Amino acid sequence: MSKPKKTTKHKTRLPGDPDRDQDIARMIRVDHAGEYGAVRIYEGQLSVLGGAASAPVIEHMAEQERRHLDAFNKMVPGRRVRPTALLPLWHAAGFALGAGTALLGEKAAMACTVAVEEVIDEHYASQIAKLDADGGEGELRETLETFRREEVEHRQTGLDHGAEEAPGYEILTGAVKAGSRLAIWLSTRL
Repeated sequence: MSKPKKTTKHKTRLPGDPDRDQDIARMIRVDHAGEYGAVRIYEGQLSVLGGAASAPVIEHMAEQERRHLDAFNKMVPGRRVRPTALLPLWHAAGFALGAGTALLGEKAAMACTVAVEEVIDEHYASQIAKLDADGGEGELRETLETFRREEVEHRQTGLDHGAEEAPGYEILTGAVKAGSRLAIWLSTRL
């Protein structure tokens, strides 16, 4: 009778799969890009809604996103990670998304926030689960968890400020979520 094989919590890597260091670099690359895009979205919203009642709320969320971006701005060179080649695109697209939704009104801007932050919550949760499964990287894991909680807070803030009352809420949030998922996929790889 043979011994049962030991099971491991680590996923078997197939030929061509990124190794652990490449996985970590991809995480940092995409998260840096995402936080950069988030800052640009809020800058776009504030360019339109700077005098609106929601401006202080948007500014608070923008400040948290700037802090997230600062952390990744340090990680990128510190861990010798190549930033995404798409930063110029995210510079323009993030601002346009923020300004465009703000032009539709404060509730549409909040709907944009809800959609983006829902996708980012899922994204960070997936990365955290991967780090948990692989072990190690405790500091990175804690950073991601802190940022994830703040993104969830932003989503709730958007809901609390009438996001679901935006005209075409389901269509708007669906489009923003699809765009956010595409941006994540592209930034991980390019």
